[in-house]
Amino acid sequence: MPDYIEVALRSIISFSVLLIGAKILGKQTISKMTMFDFVAAITLGAIAANLAFNTTIKLHLTVIALIIYVAIIFLTEYISLKSRRGRRFLAGDPTVVIQNGKILEENMGKMRYTLDYLNQQLREKDVFNIEEVLFAILETNGTLTVLKKPQFRNVIRQDLKITVMPEKKMPIELIMDREIIKENLEQNGLTTSWLELELRKRNLTKYDVVYAVLAANGKMYVDTFKDYIHSPIDKE
Repeated sequence: MPDYIEVALRSIISFSVLLIGAKILGKQTISKMTMFDFVAAITLGAIAANLAFNTTIKLHLTVIALIIYVAIIFLTEYISLKSRRGRRFLAGDPTVVIQNGKILEENMGKMRYTLDYLNQQLREKDVFNIEEVLFAILETNGTLTVLKKPQFRNVIRQDLKITVMPEKKMPIELIMDREIIKENLEQNGLTTSWLELELRKRNLTKYDVVYAVLAANGKMYVDTFKDYIHSPIDKE
């Protein structure tokens, strides 16, 4: 068998084995990545490492393997984009692990998802009592999405019928490390003289400022090099 055909077959087989292994290990192992991302990152990293230092493998064979993997990843991403069934196979489906305050042990078992990890991720969502949870869903990248029961959700202004001023702009960075970001000023119809006037109102110049940003509500936040904090926390 020619070397290039052997390399092509080995690349496809190893990719398939890693994908199957990732599915067996479950979502907890690959938190923050989908199964496909996990496999792609490992394989590309391994091939690149071998390309860099493994002199026992011929250079052109490693390059062929790398090209094949890139082609496989591109093809699978295209399939995921065009086919819902293909996307479900490659990335998996979200899994409900809590429903109406009840833990679904069977679903957790299928995902190799432990109670300790569930409790950890609930605490990260400020949930310390499972009875507060209406639904908890383990996403395809290993993160946990939590919907609390209505009586435990935070009250928002809409609930209280409080009028809210509309915000149509993103916060605008004005100064960073004493440097005025002129592009941001120009793009938003602001001038340097306006900014300098705002700083003078605070008895400041740009040389005093670490960071200044104009919030969506029109208020300007300014952080200076002198914090005037006599006993800072966690001082090193």
